[in-house]
Amino acid sequence: MHTELSLNEIKKEWHGTYKAYLIGFVASLLLTLLSFSLVVYKVLNGPTLIYTLISLGLVQAAVQLLFFLHLGQEAKPRWETLIFAFMLLLLLIVLIGTLWVMHDLNNRVMEMHQ
Repeated sequence: MHTELSLNEIKKEWHGTYKAYLIGFVASLLLTLLSFSLVVYKVLNGPTLIYTLISLGLVQAAVQLLFFLHLGQEAKPRWETLIFAFMLLLLLIVLIGTLWVMHDLNNRVMEMHQ
């Protein structure tokens, strides 16, 4: 027997609790303030600063995916997680391919000017 879910039941199934949203918001806010403070107060510089900011950005993206988009929390089969992983794979292929082509192009053009 198949029963229709009410709107409130659907909201409970697909949305997190206020506690989860609050934890995600506070974590995102702290990560943003930490990144901002590292740049403004010049705690780090050069490549160390860049890699630290990239790392903090990736952590913040993971926090937002877990607490706001609820990625990985759906029931089986995990279609949304699978679709997200495929999208991420395509994005990485395009990004890495673009950087590779631009690097190769830079090397070829700069050899001609020397």
